[in-house]
Amino acid sequence: MASGPGDTSLRKIQSTGGGTFTLSLPKQWVIKQHLKTRDAIKIDWRPSGALRLTPLEFDNTTVRTIIYDLENLSQESLFDHLMGAYIAGADIIKVRYKLQNQRNLRQQIRRFLRATRGFEMYSEEENEFELRCLLNTGDMPISSSLNRMYLQLSSSIRDILSVFQGEDPSFLDDLDERESEIDALLHLIERQVRLLVDNYSIATKLNMTRIQSLESGNLARSLERMMDHAILIGMNVKVNFDKLAHKGNTSSLNKLPEWQNSLKELMINIRIRDAKRIEEARTNLKMIQNELKENERTLFKDTNKHEWALHELTVSESIRRLCAYARDFGESLINMNAYKGIRRDREGV
Repeated sequence: MASGPGDTSLRKIQSTGGGTFTLSLPKQWVIKQHLKTRDAIKIDWRPSGALRLTPLEFDNTTVRTIIYDLENLSQESLFDHLMGAYIAGADIIKVRYKLQNQRNLRQQIRRFLRATRGFEMYSEEENEFELRCLLNTGDMPISSSLNRMYLQLSSSIRDILSVFQGEDPSFLDDLDERESEIDALLHLIERQVRLLVDNYSIATKLNMTRIQSLESGNLARSLERMMDHAILIGMNVKVNFDKLAHKGNTSSLNKLPEWQNSLKELMINIRIRDAKRIEEARTNLKMIQNELKENERTLFKDTNKHEWALHELTVSESIRRLCAYARDFGESLINMNAYKGIRRDREGV
């Protein structure tokens, strides 16, 4: 008999006539869930063939709360712990402190609120702050967050190319803000993925399986890493424009439109899942990587060392990394396609 979480038991199916089958529930489980006769239980038929039973009111009554006492944390680590609680799916975060820690505490909380979506300061008492999430996880589709990340990345690359072609360098003044937006969206998706894995009702609201959510997390991380390299390229173009635009330099920046086209094709295939088009985009990205590598070898072999060559090599490396992460993005799409295409047959049936 199953007496608690982690225990297993075997129960026989009973027939009550008329084609109806019944299965008794463990008494300890019924008591722990505060169920009584005629209460409703939701039955979820999983793709694996397993059945999951959940009390109907379970989702409405569960609130995830975590409490931090600054006496047990190092002075500057609160932000990291707050982010960990956010990504882990906490709904309420309470921070207990002594008055002398208040100034540093407020700074870290403000930083946390800027870096996340949905959390607000709910209450402030003499020795305790309470933060609450006001955003319903199921109300923001992961696909929408991925699309916003892509749009921020794509617009940043367009502005970098515009500045390289002679536009005002002030176009790139807000790159740090765009990077912060992408980081916040990544953290939101990571939070959604963890909650989705833990709660089937969120999976239902988001219309996504656990495997799809995990691969979506990989897509988000690839976009975030691409943005990191876009920032490096943008800063290089802004500061070293004259060197990168040297007449003797066939700049690797000219490969960015090709990378953009391939990434756009991959983004389209989040929805349409065309395996052939995904592989074509990944092949094009590999070709760009190879061409950049060859150009870098040529620069290394050049006996006349030019100052602009160092900056060109730095930019070229970042563009190769853009291609590599875009290929990882495509690989996650292939994995999602493969999972969707798997048939689950029972041997001998």
